Amino acid sequence: MKARDIVRARGHPLIQGIHPTTFEVTRDETLTLSGDCIIGVAADKGAADLDPGLKVVLCDDRAVLTTRLIAGGETVEVRSRGSAALTLDHPADLVWRRSDFVSDRTVGIHADRVAAGLPREFIEALRRGEELVVELEAEIPEGS
Repeated sequence: MKARDIVRARGHPLIQGIHPTTFEVTRDETLTLSGDCIIGVAADKGAADLDPGLKVVLCDDRAVLTTRLIAGGETVEVRSRGSAALTLDHPADLVWRRSDFVSDRTVGIHADRVAAGLPREFIEALRRGEELVVELEAEIPEGS
């Protein structure tokens, strides 16, 4: 079982990409320096707006989420997991976490990349205000 969705956002001059355990994309238009996990603003979707089929797959403990972050000619791939504990009902935010902590903003846990681990060329493109395309593809592996 597979499902996909795409979220479009943009960068911002205050993007730092230095958070050690998460990264976030938000519908919020503005950003302060305290938002050091945020890599995209003005997103066209929050967790609540994701494709219903994708949400079904993500809410399974066996789900594997592959997220492609594309900006300024750079593509970064992040692998994380779904969870039966996900609610995916936050109206504005999407958060990927290294840990297994779940909130209404969480879309992926056990992520293999966080804001601090993203390539600096990618972060610089976002600081220039480049468009950010977030491709989410979740699947439940066969035989699991």
